[in-house]
Amino acid sequence: MVVRMRSAILKTALSAVLMVTLAGLPAQAATRPGTFPLPDGFQPEGIAIGPGPYAYFGSRVDGDIFRADLRTGKGSVISQGPGTPSLGMKTDGRGRLFVAGGTGGDARVVDVRTGKVLKSYELATGTSFVNDVILFGGAAYFTDSANPVLYKLDLGRGGALPDEAVNIPLSGDIQYTTGNNANGIAPSPDGRSLLIVQSNTGKLFEVNPSSGVTAEVDLGGEALTNGDGLLLSGRTLYAVLNRLNTIAVIGLSRDASSGEVVRRITDDRFDVPTTVASYGHRLYLPNARFTTTPTPDTTYDVVSVKP
Repeated sequence: MVVRMRSAILKTALSAVLMVTLAGLPAQAATRPGTFPLPDGFQPEGIAIGPGPYAYFGSRVDGDIFRADLRTGKGSVISQGPGTPSLGMKTDGRGRLFVAGGTGGDARVVDVRTGKVLKSYELATGTSFVNDVILFGGAAYFTDSANPVLYKLDLGRGGALPDEAVNIPLSGDIQYTTGNNANGIAPSPDGRSLLIVQSNTGKLFEVNPSSGVTAEVDLGGEALTNGDGLLLSGRTLYAVLNRLNTIAVIGLSRDASSGEVVRRITDDRFDVPTTVASYGHRLYLPNARFTTTPTPDTTYDVVSVKP
């Protein structure tokens, strides 16, 4: 009897300890920071996520690339920039980061394991603003907010990088005017064309990736003014409206000829977010803080919201 009582007491005690221990583990394992800092003075703009729970951010100041672990929010600079901006970026399954070079008029491909620049491309001379990039149909396409052209890097067998980029002039409905023109870029739901947002007019365009011919997407009179980064999920397009501190959520037709703004996401933590990427049922956005005068001590962060 005494032995049985002692055994029962021991089991109860062990169960209690186990329950307390396990109670703490899921919270630690499942909880990722909803906000985390970037280096002071960093001036972020672009974001890319993956492979795995790693996010990459580019600096508008000098082009440095910062990598953060989304499980902890901690990170470090993995690649020193060339002294010109790093704006829009995307990663591929080969551990490469494709980076739009802004006013540098260039693009870079960075090995995320080593931080080494695998290849650089001069895309434009003179005035240019190479703003964003998408990987689509075996190629990388870059927008230029100052010039009506897409720059295309045709990736060869096994993802081989080409020697140079191909220029695809934009024609059709889009008309460049003063200010930032073509900005964010994403695929269409049917995978046959590209979508670009024109920041200064708030218009969304479907683009033939071969010819560059554009057609305005009918949004029923809605405007995507200050449209920046784009993210497609199924037939839902998330468009960041930077200075409006808003994400417009757009339901698109399959061929992207029309769409409807079904809701808008706002958050008190938004401070001019620019681009968006997703991981683990969350959207992540860097706060570029365009309305804050930048100094070496200006703080910057990343926020996440539910889609």
